[in-house]
Amino acid sequence: MASNMRGLTQFIADIRASRVRELEEKRINKEMANIRKKFSDASLSSTQRKKYVAKIIFTYILGYKVDIGHMEAVNLISSSKYSEKQIGYLAVTLLMHENSDFLRLVVNSIRKDLDSNNEINNCLALHAIANVGGEEMAEALAPDVHRLLISPTSQTFVKKKAALTLLRLYRKHPSVIPVNEWALRIVSIMDDPDLGVVICVVSLVLALAQDHPQAFSVCYTKAVDRLHRVVVDHEYPPEYAYYKVPSPWLQVKLLRLLQYYAPSDDPTLRGVLQRTLQTIFNLSSEPAKNVQHNNAQNAVLFEAIGLAIHLDAKSPLVASATGLLARFMISKETNVRYLGLDTLAHLAARADSLAQIKKHQSTILLALRDKDISVRRRALDLLYSMCDTDNAETIVEELLRYLKVADYGLREEMVLKIAISTEKYATSYKWYVDTILQLISTAGDHVGDEVWYRVIQIVTNTEDLQVYAAKVVVEHLKSPTCHESLIKIGGYVLGEYGHLIANDPGYTPIEQFSLLQMKANFCSASTRSLLLSTYLKFVNVFPEIKDHLVQVFDRYRYVLDSELQQRACEYFAIASRPEDDTLLQNMCDEMPPFPARESTLLARLNRKQDDTEDKRTWVIGGKEANLDREVAAKGKSGSLDVAGAKAANTATQHSADLLSLEGLDLSSNGAGVASSGLPNATTVIPTAPTTSSESAISLTTAKPSVQLTVSPNIDRWYERLTYTSEALLYEDVQLQIGYKSEYHGHLGRVALYFGNKLSTTLDSFTATVEVSDPEALSVNFAKIPPSTVAPRLQTQQLLNVECKGIYTSPPILKVSYLAGSLQSIAIKLPIVITKFFEPVNLLPAEFFERWKLIGGPPREAQEVIPIKLVGANVVDTERQKKVIQGSRLHLLPDVDPNPVNTVGASVLHMSTAGKVGCLLRVEPNAAAKLCRVTVRSTSEVVAAEVLKLVANPLRVDALSGPR
Repeated sequence: MASNMRGLTQFIADIRASRVRELEEKRINKEMANIRKKFSDASLSSTQRKKYVAKIIFTYILGYKVDIGHMEAVNLISSSKYSEKQIGYLAVTLLMHENSDFLRLVVNSIRKDLDSNNEINNCLALHAIANVGGEEMAEALAPDVHRLLISPTSQTFVKKKAALTLLRLYRKHPSVIPVNEWALRIVSIMDDPDLGVVICVVSLVLALAQDHPQAFSVCYTKAVDRLHRVVVDHEYPPEYAYYKVPSPWLQVKLLRLLQYYAPSDDPTLRGVLQRTLQTIFNLSSEPAKNVQHNNAQNAVLFEAIGLAIHLDAKSPLVASATGLLARFMISKETNVRYLGLDTLAHLAARADSLAQIKKHQSTILLALRDKDISVRRRALDLLYSMCDTDNAETIVEELLRYLKVADYGLREEMVLKIAISTEKYATSYKWYVDTILQLISTAGDHVGDEVWYRVIQIVTNTEDLQVYAAKVVVEHLKSPTCHESLIKIGGYVLGEYGHLIANDPGYTPIEQFSLLQMKANFCSASTRSLLLSTYLKFVNVFPEIKDHLVQVFDRYRYVLDSELQQRACEYFAIASRPEDDTLLQNMCDEMPPFPARESTLLARLNRKQDDTEDKRTWVIGGKEANLDREVAAKGKSGSLDVAGAKAANTATQHSADLLSLEGLDLSSNGAGVASSGLPNATTVIPTAPTTSSESAISLTTAKPSVQLTVSPNIDRWYERLTYTSEALLYEDVQLQIGYKSEYHGHLGRVALYFGNKLSTTLDSFTATVEVSDPEALSVNFAKIPPSTVAPRLQTQQLLNVECKGIYTSPPILKVSYLAGSLQSIAIKLPIVITKFFEPVNLLPAEFFERWKLIGGPPREAQEVIPIKLVGANVVDTERQKKVIQGSRLHLLPDVDPNPVNTVGASVLHMSTAGKVGCLLRVEPNAAAKLCRVTVRSTSEVVAAEVLKLVANPLRVDALSGPR
């Protein structure tokens, strides 16, 4: 290297030896001329080309403009030698910008290096893409970068660079990343055994999940699992312990990632998170051994406190954290004070009660005088968030006092927050007016027009305030110096309500006019235009000073400003009209109240609070502002409306079960049991339209949002498990899923057996359950599923099930794993409504009595289905009984006069909606090879759902194929 690059070494030595800039420029110009000459030589070797390009790079680094060597750098990238390729890539990243035409020449070379089996070439190409990748290059090479990230043959350091390159591309050009297509595959790498790869991938997921939370929702479980393994189980290599803190960078990213999702309803996940956070809090209580240990501890602790607040602001963890944060506010370290105030502002945005924070109000007020402006800004945010009707006067008074000496960069934000707090938490209108006028007098040019607009709106809409506001404005106008916004308020208020105080001493019409006219000479044209309108109103209500006002109009008729001149001419003409003319009175009628509207101050403040860092999961401004933000976010996400389901559950709670029908007076003309013959109707007897609460339930059970795995065998396995408790649920060449269940009342437990049929491990194994109506059905894993399944072995996972109300859509089991490539399946779990039936034994008289009482449609569902006979005109009654008993309906023998018919009864148990009774009658007709299935229930939704679940296994097409 030294012998080949001797010319470069000598060139650098000559540059360093140059004592003045002229000599340096002379040496560089000489060298550039020599390089141009050499580049024109076709016989130039690649080694010499590399040396000259290196000289060009050094010249560029010194700050000189370089206009040669671009093509030579492109040629060096295609070299097979590492040293030449390295110089070529370095020149490309330094000398070319993302819109350079030369970049189009290197795309194929970069793609070739990405496809190479040489890891060094992969890394050089990834560096170039991350540094100069424009939109065109990103669109062309993003799939290749993604392929390197997910490839099982990629080295760990290549995966890390690929993840960070994708992160860079996404931040610059978000549209080049097909998020929905890549989401599952990217999230699966969070289970990588190398923590370095996990850190880089979590950084990528953190950025993507902020904009696409739904696509990356599966990362929540993986983040909780990985965090628990690192913090509680200590599953990490020793080299990732930073001053005895296990991988603090990974912990911080995972804790932040979890804050972008709503707290999970899964008690297992909540329990694991609670233990993990408690462990972090316990470890943070250990004394720090040095600065590095203290910094790592605090970084993790602050994110853990943020997550604890996000999960439940009332938890004991948050209560204990409040005391810690109070101590952090008086720390000697600026960063710790900053984070302490910021985290307390987060707590103020989530907590129902601010009592714990108010205890430290004096400390927070002292932070306004901190030597660091960022700490002062966070103290202002916290004071704004913790402000309420109890402490508003104290906080606003202190902010007004501090406003006189505050930094200019902080004043505009302070003005907005003082104005908003004063308006929201004003204890009286008089205090509001006094405070806002004092704010305008103090802040001056830092007060935007929105502030005085808002004052005018409130004074105009509040009749009791108008007299007081007029007097206060006059007192402010008497001061030697008066800001222009105050003059605008004075002009408007006195023009509208000056006549209300004209008879009081010190507020006579001539005094009001003199005060305004004295200030007008120092105002802008727009303010003087407003004052001219005020003077016209004075002409109407104060005729005694009309001569003075007309003189002003006459003088302004000759000014250069066209707006002022036009107003003065028009007003002069109106004021000069006869006194009995009604035009002036009609024009100067009192202003009507303004319509109710949202304050523009909040919108302006939110624009100023836009962050360039990771998106906040909360906004500054207390719990009310955050609730409004959450409501708006839910509206955009199109979440399901569960109000109908809640109403239905309440209505069903009052519905009687079978046993409660016993004491009712039955009509002798009620609907009796039909004969064994089939009706003339061919298929289903339709139910009448209804607007009951049960129809609201059917509207809330939306179709699954996931694409189900489709196969005839899957449908048959699912259908069989609707009336059996143990069988095969799914099987392919790689994976087998067994199913076993037991139910008692409204509770159930399901065991899933995941069997690996391969000779290799299933990595990044993920199993989640999606419930379309969480208000009616709860399905949770007893523990977080393992991330791997060993070869030729089986792992068992338990599901806890609870039926809260009526539902019709079964939960969806989603499984994904790595077996060479990412495999994913989505199948229905046979947790159907009949699983929560409890059989009921009824005598024949009781059965018919309840059958008549329930009546026909809409509480009756009926269908005629084709059936298969087991012999000559012989009905398979054993199969009918098996399906009915498997559906947890009690068979009632000797109830139906026809021995071929089957009758059953049961009660649906629900924890929230109570109980619902259900009766079943199956009437086969061997001659017609048809069967009529009739279900009657106190809930029409239950009747329709039970009919579907019982009729499907009995129909003839269900018997074809393997069972």
